[in-house]
Amino acid sequence: MKRIGIFCGGFSSEFDISISSAKAILASIPKIYDAFLIVVRRGDWRVVYKNEECPLDLNDVTFAYNGEKLDLDYGLVYIHGNPGENGKIQAFLEMKQIPCINSGALASELSFDKWFCNQFLRGFNVPVAKAVLLHAHKIVSAEKIVEKLGLPVFVKPSDSGSSFGITKVKTLEELPQAIDAAFQEGETVVVESNLSGTEVTCAAYRGDGGVKALPVTEIVAEGEFFDYRAKYEGKSQEITPARISEDMTKKVQDLTISIYKILRLRSVARVDFMIVNNIPHVIEVNTTPGFSPASLVPQMIKVQGITNEDFWSEIIAIETA
Repeated sequence: MKRIGIFCGGFSSEFDISISSAKAILASIPKIYDAFLIVVRRGDWRVVYKNEECPLDLNDVTFAYNGEKLDLDYGLVYIHGNPGENGKIQAFLEMKQIPCINSGALASELSFDKWFCNQFLRGFNVPVAKAVLLHAHKIVSAEKIVEKLGLPVFVKPSDSGSSFGITKVKTLEELPQAIDAAFQEGETVVVESNLSGTEVTCAAYRGDGGVKALPVTEIVAEGEFFDYRAKYEGKSQEITPARISEDMTKKVQDLTISIYKILRLRSVARVDFMIVNNIPHVIEVNTTPGFSPASLVPQMIKVQGITNEDFWSEIIAIETA
């Protein structure tokens, strides 16, 4: 049996969400594979194998079980944030010549950074919000930001991959505090102009016959936007299929597939959009979208009429061929 190590946990604020996603994926992987979790903490990577825990030897990426030294045939990185969603573990696995089932190091790092990803996609004529990038060591006045972007604006950690630290700012006076909060989660911050419209999201994956799009989901947040509470604490309506026309649904799905190919993604990825004046604008790209019971992709899979097991069976068969 081929062994698949699912890397989860990580160093971000979404440690527990990653564990939940990884456990759901583990339960969905066909039994023809020997799959298990690898929980990543700072200075402590532990394999959970057949109800036992043991350290992962990072020198040769092996672990001991019943006196036997076992290695990995494949890695599946499902860490929301550092060091997985940003491609660091993927790069480590590449150096160790261990194939990765999901997006590689370059695609993951590019997609992870909200500023770089959206500016890269802008070069392919993909609609995105106007934005300003901030560095902690460079002072930019709030007045100049508002002069360029107007109000309201969204302030986000650009390089954290987390749902934490995101603020919708309606007044000039609120902006400095929102920027400080975002810098608590990352080293760079992006301030984006407000996109007002219908928020939707769509996932794509590479399966039999090429890249496929799942049904589109409409997001109706109870609060100002789709933040951590809306995502994981039920503070939103998630309507699948989205209440948009067939033409718009196809437009969103086609754009999702196009972005998937432009960024050279693998496995499953989700793209979030705001439809403004009948034009889908990209909000962000997620290469490790949540897969917990409360997450969006499992809802899309259910509406598609397939099981989680069939979904991951198809992905793994393609990505390990």
